[in-house]
Amino acid sequence: MSVVDLPLETVAEELLRLDPDGSRWGSVIRHTFDMIYNGQETGRYKWDELMKTEKTHFGSLFEINAQREFSFEGGAKLDFFIEGYEVDAKWSQSMGGWMLPPEVFDQIALVGTADDAASRWSVGLVRVSEMNRREKTNRDQKSQLSPAGRAAIKWLWRDAQLPPNVLLQLPEDVVAHILDSTKGTQRLHRLFRAAEGRIVHRTTVATVARQLDAQKRVRGNGGSRSVLASEGIVILSGKYHAHIAKALGVPVPSAMEYISVRVVPSNDGSGAVIAGERWRRARADDEVVRDAPQLPERGTVEELEGP
Repeated sequence: MSVVDLPLETVAEELLRLDPDGSRWGSVIRHTFDMIYNGQETGRYKWDELMKTEKTHFGSLFEINAQREFSFEGGAKLDFFIEGYEVDAKWSQSMGGWMLPPEVFDQIALVGTADDAASRWSVGLVRVSEMNRREKTNRDQKSQLSPAGRAAIKWLWRDAQLPPNVLLQLPEDVVAHILDSTKGTQRLHRLFRAAEGRIVHRTTVATVARQLDAQKRVRGNGGSRSVLASEGIVILSGKYHAHIAKALGVPVPSAMEYISVRVVPSNDGSGAVIAGERWRRARADDEVVRDAPQLPERGTVEELEGP
């Protein structure tokens, strides 16, 4: 009969209370990847473009971003106090690769990993006991979890959905075409054409545009929203148009995301009411017969409750 680790269970209960669906942890990890890539200045968007020192720094940023998101109290010897217990945050880009220093031996470790290309992440808790860690250590006296230790991890979220990096989801030749223009605005037009029906994060917009005012290049008045309207494409902002995305039956963006959708007038009552008319998502064989409608900056009663 196994002994219940009450401190670990208490920490787990608090973490689940703070983030029942894991969305906050997912945002922490997405933000950490985007900070490391620094796409607006570098144009990078994938792990193998990073320098070794940057990859090593990911764990420190993960810890800092988690503390900021959840307002964890700093620990005396380890990273956090959670419900009165010290917890150390450990990150590895590969499952099971966490390096555990002597100060975390016999303590609770919060272990995390993610695969940006697969849009998956995991976070769990484990007691780094003698039976859960390898006997062998490196020259810094760091150890790793043993097979028994990996099996003992209490996963709070396992292979959860990471907010997507759309540049890793599109075919490489498509991404190459998006990025090969010398003009940031043209790159954004290409992005929203290619990523129709997919979530596009604000950081991806900044990475592609490589301009300080990248978000302005999405809007009307000459931005991608205006240019692509003639192709029947609307660009929905999660801040103002989430209800329209839901009605059109596409993924619903968060306040930090966009989604482009090709639309046509709806004659069967399906879709969303936009600017007083009903529109639906275009099918592959639908021809664009009209420009896409002008989107409201904020939802109106008609758009929120349309017939």
